[in-house]
Formats: sequence, structure tokens, C-alpha cells
Amino acid sequence: MIWERRWHPLRNEWVTITSHRQSRPWSGANTSQRDIAGPSYVEDCYLCPGNERISGATNDHYRDVFVFDNDHPAFGTDAPAQPSDAPGIYRNAPANGICRVVCYSPDHSETLAELGADRTRRVLNCWADESADLARSAGISNVLVFENKGEIVGVSNPHPHCQIYAPGFVFPTIEREYQSMTDHFERTGRGLFEDIIETEAEGGRRIIAGNEHAIAFVPWFARFPYELYVAPRGRFPSLDRIDDDCMTGLAAVLSEALVRLDNLWQQSFPYMLVVHQAPCDGRDTSAYHCHMQVHPPLRAPGLQKFLAGVETGGGHFLNDTDPNEKAAELRAVPARHYRHASS
Repeated sequence: MIWERRWHPLRNEWVTITSHRQSRPWSGANTSQRDIAGPSYVEDCYLCPGNERISGATNDHYRDVFVFDNDHPAFGTDAPAQPSDAPGIYRNAPANGICRVVCYSPDHSETLAELGADRTRRVLNCWADESADLARSAGISNVLVFENKGEIVGVSNPHPHCQIYAPGFVFPTIEREYQSMTDHFERTGRGLFEDIIETEAEGGRRIIAGNEHAIAFVPWFARFPYELYVAPRGRFPSLDRIDDDCMTGLAAVLSEALVRLDNLWQQSFPYMLVVHQAPCDGRDTSAYHCHMQVHPPLRAPGLQKFLAGVETGGGHFLNDTDPNEKAAELRAVPARHYRHASS
């Protein structure tokens, strides 16, 4: 049983681990997570090869990774340069930026967890190439790659894909991490994330996958029950700066980590996966350590972790599970995807 606050060094805030509450009575709603293998092609899917999108554009008959500019961008080059006047004490600014969509596979029924290490490497290569291209674009300050997977997360289309948002500002989470990493480096001469990796490696209880180039672990300060961090062991500010050997190792670790999530309950595990990269607004980013964070919303089969009053209203996360136990559960399942175990 754990009942304590733990410091989150990247966010500079406390997380309370309350694993003694994990078995508390629950009479609220449960979540149904369907796991039925669908067709490889869906005629009215706007992400499948050769199909027409809402904009009228037609997708390529792609066979691998496919990228296009988002037809409904949150930030865009067409956003008004002069927003309407803000009333009273309020402020506003142009919503400039570039948004893109990346399809991992032409197969509508596949997921990132099922691609294997080699094809996952091609996805990472695409993320790196797109990040570099967007970072060079005028007015772009940050590049955020993210995937929302699963109905419970609210994804609008199950076709395997992610999005890339590149606005004219730095996302607050990245800004907070940048400051934490920079302050730590100036104070100690060491990389903050490298110190996190070294600390996790000391006992190894929360590590679920790793090789000489990359590592995946449930952090000691996890905010979600099955939260995963996936990172290169070396310090790189962004994906496009990672060398070839390290990128291959990173792809293998990411692939294994996602497979273990799926194998836990033999279902396509929902999550929010976010690639954290340094700002690209011209500042010194030598202390920043690019990494991925995976935030699954489930804390048990069919049972969602809701962001309740203390998280949403108070801004303080409660994790009702023990990170050591959650990591042990993930380590105990096979590293080969259950859908392909017999092949």
C-alpha cells in the first residue's frame, strides 16, 4: 500500500499515489471496449487509400505511411491575421500554424501496436521528417505529434493515424518541461531526463522494455495507472536529431511497449500518445530530452480513470495504483502481440 505525494520533476508539481484506494467500491459507469477485427478497407473512411475526404481531395493509393494537411486544422495559415477586438481585460492572438495527419498503414484494421519494429521505425522516420520540415517553416515555434487511440478517448476515426500540430507558440507542457530541464542542467550539469532514466534503472522495477539505445518505463511519479514513458537513453532535443542506430532501438522499444499494453487484457488498449519535442523558436535546446508519453485512460478492464474534481478543478493528480505493480503486470505479459501469437 502506498499513500504519499511524489514530486513530478518534469512538471514541477506533486502527484499523490493512493494505491490503498484501488479496491474501493465502484457503482459508477463501466466502459465497453470492443475488440473486433474490422475490415482492411472501409468505403466511407476518409483516411483509407483512394477515398475522397471532406475537402474534396482524394487520398493517394498509398501502401505505407501517408501524410496530408489536416482538412479541419486547429491552427492554420488561413487564420485571421488580425483577430476581432477582445473585450475588457481579455486578450487574443492569431491562431496561426500548420496541422497534418499521418496515416500509419493503408489497412483500416491495424494499429501502431501491430506494425512491428521495422514498420514502427518507418512511422518514427515520418514523424522526424515532418517535425524537421515544420520546424523550418516560418512562424512555427513547436511541433507536437500525438495519437488519440480508442473510442473512450474520443477518436473520430479508427483508421490507424496520428496528428501533428505546429503552432506559432510553445505548448504549455513543453514550456514547463523545457524550463525544468534547463534549470536542472544549469544547477547540476546533468540532463534531467537522463537522471530520471538512471534512477529508474537502479532497481529496474518499473522498466517494461529496453535496449542499449532506448527505454520504456512506468514512472515513479505516474499520474495514470498504466502511464508509460518511452525515450532514447541519449539526449536529443527532437526526433529529427536522433541518429540511425538510436532510432532503430527506439522503434523496437516503442513497439514492444504498445504490444504489452494490448496483451495485458488482450484488447486494443486505448491511449493518448504524445511526442514531447523541444521548442523550435530559436532558443537553446541543448538541455531538452525528446521523449514520448503514453497516457492510457483505463485503470482496470472496462474501468476508466476519470479526471474528477481534484484533477480538473484542483489541478492535482491522484493515481489510485502502485506504479511498481502496474509495471510488473506489463512485464508479465508476452512481447509478441496476441493477435499474431499463432502466426
